[in-house]
Amino acid sequence: MVGGVTVPLTRGAGDLTAGAPRLSDIAAQAGVSEATVSRVLNGKAGVAPNTRHRVLAALDMLGYERPVRLRQRSAGLIGLLIPELTNPIFPAFAQVIEQVLAGHGYTPVLCTQMPGGATEDELVEQLEERGVTGIVFLSGLHADTSADPSRYERLTARGVPYVLINGFNERIDAHFVSPDDRAAARMAVRHLVELGHERIGLAIGPTRYVPSRRKAEGFVSALGRMLGVEREAAEGYVQSTLFGVEGGHAAAGVLLDQGCTGIVCGSDLMALGAIRAVRARGLDVPGDVSVVGFDDSPLIAFTDPPLTTVRQPVRAMATAAVDALLEEIEGNPVQRTEFVFQPDLVVRGSTTAPRV
Repeated sequence: MVGGVTVPLTRGAGDLTAGAPRLSDIAAQAGVSEATVSRVLNGKAGVAPNTRHRVLAALDMLGYERPVRLRQRSAGLIGLLIPELTNPIFPAFAQVIEQVLAGHGYTPVLCTQMPGGATEDELVEQLEERGVTGIVFLSGLHADTSADPSRYERLTARGVPYVLINGFNERIDAHFVSPDDRAAARMAVRHLVELGHERIGLAIGPTRYVPSRRKAEGFVSALGRMLGVEREAAEGYVQSTLFGVEGGHAAAGVLLDQGCTGIVCGSDLMALGAIRAVRARGLDVPGDVSVVGFDDSPLIAFTDPPLTTVRQPVRAMATAAVDALLEEIEGNPVQRTEFVFQPDLVVRGSTTAPRV
């Protein structure tokens, strides 16, 4: 009995008796009062949407089905396009975006691109056929300076609201959400310089992608200001390669040949590849070579050694992207510009002072 109304909570198909969760259990899990839990479970008004979502999430995490009265119709479908699932930063973004959308009553539709699979344009077409209310693009073709931006103009003309994460393109009139990639590179370089490294390299993906290009700009600028390296020489320490572990391994090999004792990488996966390249030469990380990643992907703190990395503010960026999209959907568009979020340096065990 909750607030005078019986709320049956079930685990699986059967009703619970002795194993039923108490209000205090749900309240502790959600971080709210028992009175708030009671109002949510009884479907009463006066509870903020985000608070209601936390209570329902707590119920889900405790492993119980929601009472029938709490099952609401979706406010609409929102498409979420991501490049892949193998890089853990993309599922991390997807999870937060889906949580925020669910808190607003929307149902996310996840679309993943893969080699040989559907293209971004084909996925967008399929989403439109299903009547999506809006679309979130994460590291899509908008980030590729060689891609035709007119596809987004056509999407706007068809009245489909959308928001773009990671990859500003001045030729597209839309909402953009990005980390400060230049600042990320500067943070990593400053950290290595303060440790005493004087020869530092950068391993990034193809520079036709805006995030890679911006990291390279920040890196070259930082070498100039902090170590007095001329621009042309600094550019020689930038290795553009394929994204992923293999790319990081290949780029690190070149940078090691150039005598680098510190390597900054454009992603955590590339950093793991760089560590593998260092060890393949019988060298130690961080004893012989320090390595810095980017993203702070889930579980990256548990690698060997724990990876020093520049943390991408995933939750803040994802929330801002969804908020901008929903404002557009509700007819209250905010200024179409780029919202830039500051990253944080997370120092762990893959960096140290160079050997004397």
